[in-house]
Amino acid sequence: MNELRQLTDEQRMIVDTVDAITDDYGHDYWYRCIESDAFVTELWEELADLEFLGIIIPEQYGGAGLGMAELAILLERFGAHGVPLLSFLNTVTMAPIPMMHHGSDELKQRFLPGIASGDLYFAFAITEPDAGTNSFRIKTRASREGDEYIVNGQKTFITGADRADYVQLVTRTTPYEDVADGDKRKGGTLLTVDMESDGIELQPLDLDLPEPANQYTVHFDDVRVPVENRIGTEGEGFLHVFDALNPERIGTAALSTGMGEFVLERAVEYAKDRSVFDAPIGSHQGVQHPLSRAKVDLELAKLATGEAARAFEASDSAAGAYANMAKFAASEAGDQAMDAAMQTFGGNAFSTEYDIITLHNWTRFTRIAPVNNEMVLNHIGESLLGLPRSY
Repeated sequence: MNELRQLTDEQRMIVDTVDAITDDYGHDYWYRCIESDAFVTELWEELADLEFLGIIIPEQYGGAGLGMAELAILLERFGAHGVPLLSFLNTVTMAPIPMMHHGSDELKQRFLPGIASGDLYFAFAITEPDAGTNSFRIKTRASREGDEYIVNGQKTFITGADRADYVQLVTRTTPYEDVADGDKRKGGTLLTVDMESDGIELQPLDLDLPEPANQYTVHFDDVRVPVENRIGTEGEGFLHVFDALNPERIGTAALSTGMGEFVLERAVEYAKDRSVFDAPIGSHQGVQHPLSRAKVDLELAKLATGEAARAFEASDSAAGAYANMAKFAASEAGDQAMDAAMQTFGGNAFSTEYDIITLHNWTRFTRIAPVNNEMVLNHIGESLLGLPRSY
């Protein structure tokens, strides 16, 4: 697809580099890994060599020192080659940011270089069986005993827990009902937990989401975590995690527009080649208009994602609103592009030969995760329109 935006030299380099390495590690490679239940190890090592795993980590800690805009371009381009990776969002986006903003110097020195080099793989754990969107209601408890926290509880939908060296774990040091002033944002504590610790048990989840890293429920039974592994201040963990939520939304938006481009490009080629009644089906408005609308929506979503990245880097007070709007617009655009592509392919859409169906659950998934679009609209209604809180 033609690139309509103005990219910097660094961003163009990222696009060109991803285009080159996906000759070997593109959609076919990604899908082979899924079919063989294998991680994308070769691609991960390539990303480390290119400094892409540390793209937003400062150079002093072994990273590339680039910004959110470059990370978004990177994720979008992998999506455009049909290579969505939840592991990338967790390790490259979610893990470094709270540590960079709130971690001690010792924590940064211990962990950030390892993330950037690919030597350390991080999982992220906030969701629980009874606390998804209502994340303040988590029950996983960290009780302080001297120089350690004792952690008990469980987390679910934890990507790559089986191969993670560490997990960034959102716990409660003060139960929800015991927060003194009723401020639900307080009482959470963010810990870096060694996955080799005693008392951790993994339970695999059977999900129909094509992804080279499996999903798990993780149980914590009297797991001991050194106090020096705490990120930031005890009781303010939710606030520290919030720093990474906007980048997670921006990253999801970028991935969504990329996947939308992937399926749209294939649908356009098919519409040019497939003839019915002596004419390419792409010449019929019933096919052409949905594809054209998908292109419009994807390009608008790219602009929104770019603005969200700019606002985040500038610490703009509107960064949260932009990140949520970008996530909403991009996930809806990506899923609508999938729908238009499937209608174009007809019955062939369900054949893995054409690669469309392999991403169907992914484009739908981004409308639900990392936050469902209904909650995004709630946020916009309250924060931008001044409407009464709905939940």
